Formats: sequence, structure tokens, C-alpha cells
Amino acid sequence: MQGTVRDLREVIREEMFMRDKILKVLRDGPKTVPEIAKTLGYPSGEVMYWVMGMRKYGHVAETEEEDGFYKYKAVTGEGN
Repeated sequence: MQGTVRDLREVIREEMFMRDKILKVLRDGPKTVPEIAKTLGYPSGEVMYWVMGMRKYGHVAETEEEDGFYKYKAVTGEGN
């Protein structure tokens, strides 16, 4: 997936599917968007879109900043 520019509609369609994958990556601890993208094999821009949606709805939250990037952690709660 790296280097491929996809239509935004395709990225949006995958948001719900990617939520579980991103939460699984965050089980090992907080990660930056580039770290999540590298683990999943998706472009950082797409992962940023998904992470910001997850942040908006309370599935992830920022922790500390590292090298200019925020780290995100999974927010535990019902359904997570």
C-alpha cells in the first residue's frame, strides 16, 4: 500500500474496518501515526485520517509527543 494514492472515498469506506486493526496495534502501547502506518503497511495520510476519526469518537487519545509526533493510545471502555 505504501506510495499508492487512493481516492478519499476508498479511504473513508475502510474507516470502520481499520479501527479494529489500529486498536490491535495499540495494544502494545502508545504509537505515533507513522509507527502505526508502518506496522499496518498503509500510507501515513490514510492512517492519520482514521486515527483522527477514532480520536473524535473517543477510541484513542493522545499521550506524549515524540520527535514532533503525538503518540496515541487506545481508550478502554465498553466495546473496546
